[in-house]
Parts: sequence; C-alpha cells; structure tokens
Amino acid sequence: MNTTFALEQLMRWYGPNDPVPLPHIAQAGCTGVVSALHAIPVGEIWTVEAIRDYKAHIAAHGLSWTVVESLPVHEDIKTASGRYREYIDNYCRSLENLAACGIKVVTYNFMPVLDWVRTNVAYELPNRSEALFFNKADYASVDLFLLKRPGAEKDYTPEELESYRAHFAGLDEGYKQRLFQNVLLGLPGSDVAFTPDQVLEQLGHYRHIDRRQLQQNLISFLRSITPTAEAAGIQLAIHPDDPPYSVLGLPRIMSTEQDVVTLMEAVPSPANGLCFCTGSFGARPDNDLPAMAERWGSRIHFLHLRNTQRADAGNFMEANHLEGDTDMYAVMREVVQLMQREQRSIPMRPDHGHKMLDDLGKKTYPGYSAIGRLKGLAELRGLEYGIRRSLADLA
Repeated sequence: MNTTFALEQLMRWYGPNDPVPLPHIAQAGCTGVVSALHAIPVGEIWTVEAIRDYKAHIAAHGLSWTVVESLPVHEDIKTASGRYREYIDNYCRSLENLAACGIKVVTYNFMPVLDWVRTNVAYELPNRSEALFFNKADYASVDLFLLKRPGAEKDYTPEELESYRAHFAGLDEGYKQRLFQNVLLGLPGSDVAFTPDQVLEQLGHYRHIDRRQLQQNLISFLRSITPTAEAAGIQLAIHPDDPPYSVLGLPRIMSTEQDVVTLMEAVPSPANGLCFCTGSFGARPDNDLPAMAERWGSRIHFLHLRNTQRADAGNFMEANHLEGDTDMYAVMREVVQLMQREQRSIPMRPDHGHKMLDDLGKKTYPGYSAIGRLKGLAELRGLEYGIRRSLADLA
C-alpha cells in the first residue's frame, strides 16, 4: 500500500489578533494554517497584494497558507437581491487572485444571517474543562422571549411553548444576558455579538425566502462562480449548516446527505465540493458519516474533524474528538483509504476543542483555544497513523 498520501495537518488562525500565535501552531506540529483576510469587508475584492502580504507573514513563521476559511458570501447573494451580481463578480475576482497566490481550497458557507449558533460557549464539564453547548430550551427562550422574533410562536407546538415559557421563567437575569449574547455572536473571529435590531432587520430580508428558494440561490451562485474556480484550479468547499436545522426561522439547505446530493447533482463540476465537517453533519442522527465519506469522498476537498454528543430534544455538546456520537475511527479509515485510492492528500484541521489547563484563564475565540485543539490534533494524528499502519500490514 502506498503510504505517501496523508492528511495535511493544519490549524485555524484568525490573524494577528488571534490569541494563539503562529509559533504555537508550528509547535503543535502543523505544517500550515487555515485563515482568511478578516479585515476586508464582506463582498469586497481580496487583492493580490493583500493576499501576498498575509501569506508572507505566515511563511515567515515557517507555515504555509493554501486553504482559505472563509471567503464570505454576502447576504445579497444569499437573497439574490440588491447588489448581488456585483458581489458575485467580486467573488470571482477574489478567487482568481487567491489562485494566483497559490491558494488551493476556498471554504464558504451559505447559512443565512448567523454563521453558527451555540447557547453556551463555556459549558463546564465534570473535569472543569469547558465545551461549546447547544440547549434547545435556552435557544427557544432567546427566540421567543428575548429576541421576540415576529411569528416565532408558529415554529413551536403548544406543548413546546408551554414548556419553554416555564423554562424561561426559571432563568435569572444574568443567565439571560449571557445566553442572549452567546446566541447572537457574530462571525468566527469576532467576539462581538449582533444587536437585536441588526438580527431582526436581517431576518426581514428572508421573509419571503423559503428553503427551496434559498437552495436555488445557492445553486445559481455556484453555477456563476464554478467556471472561474475550475479555470483557476481552485477547489470550492461548502461548510454544512451549524447546527444542521432551522435557526430563528431561517431555512437551512446543507444539513443532510440529501442536501449534498441535490447540490452535487445540480453543479457536477469536480471543483464543487465539500468541507466535510463531522461535527455539523454529526449533530443529526440521520446522517451516516462513514457512509457519506465513502459515497462523496471524491468531492471532499477539506476536512473538519470534531465530535458532538447528542442528547434529548435536539441538545448537543462538543465532545472529545474520539468520543461523541460520530464513529471517528470509521470516518478516518474511509478517509485514509480515499487518499490512497485517489492518490492525493486532503487538508484537515481539528475543529474546536475543549478549553482546558492554562487556557482557562485566557480570553480566546469560542472553541479555538490552543491546548484543546492540540489534544484533538494529537488524537487524530495517532488514529490516522494507526489506521495507515494496519492497512499497510494487510496489503
């Protein structure tokens, strides 16, 4: 068995203001970073000069930058309104400029308004480390009674409404304030929450956009940019919804394997692929991740490896990377076989991690403290090594 092809071990880095500096990422054993030009407003062109300067800064620390996460999609594109055609043109220009600077993979998502949602970003575990947590009753409390989204009651059964009213009545004011801020956190790389008025205004833009329309807008967007990506040699990798079900009444269109089927069949170009996030897809019990990795392996351009532990009522917690509900051994075994079968390496990063040890006293981006991710990376690296050795012995 050819063992040349292995996972490219990367770590996400949020730029010069990231509390985790580049030397620490290099010390963790990573060969590069996954990053983005966070200072450039969404919709504007990423220039060659800006990309080269950023890449040179990373290279000065002995690391590479070949995977972008994310090149954000403007809300006008998602709603196919306003200046969306201009923003699509800008997106294509940015793809061309990234390719000219040696970028190979561009990750993006098509989640409306909010990038990801958790109700607790410092959930204390029995060993006193901290995890990200999603509690459905807490989320509903924000939706119904704090944000007071117009029409929210229609999304819940009478029994649920009664239960959530009782739950909300038992929350103290300090908890409500922290909960509200957690749910309305902005894009990754920022610890500034959206204001209620900002969220309600954005929700209004989706008033007449249902799941089918949003899905069509995504397909139209990809049909517009994929020829540019193909010509430039860029692999597009869409990140699944997080969490993989409706939030604040907004449609979700990349949550299940059927969503993957719909998108890949509509835009069959090899440049149109997945950021296969085992945490996001794994938060739903109806997603069979090892089988999805087998069926869609040729379209997996980037891997986010993390695990979630599901509970009742739609609750879930970020688990240790090798524990949770996702069979990480089965996923990794399929990935190792995929790389040998297709003779390619796949970039991977350990996604999220528990906050632990010295990081407990530091301010870091939720899920992106150094030590918890290093622990996950070490576990995943060992798992990959063991599988590769065992398969080689069987060859």
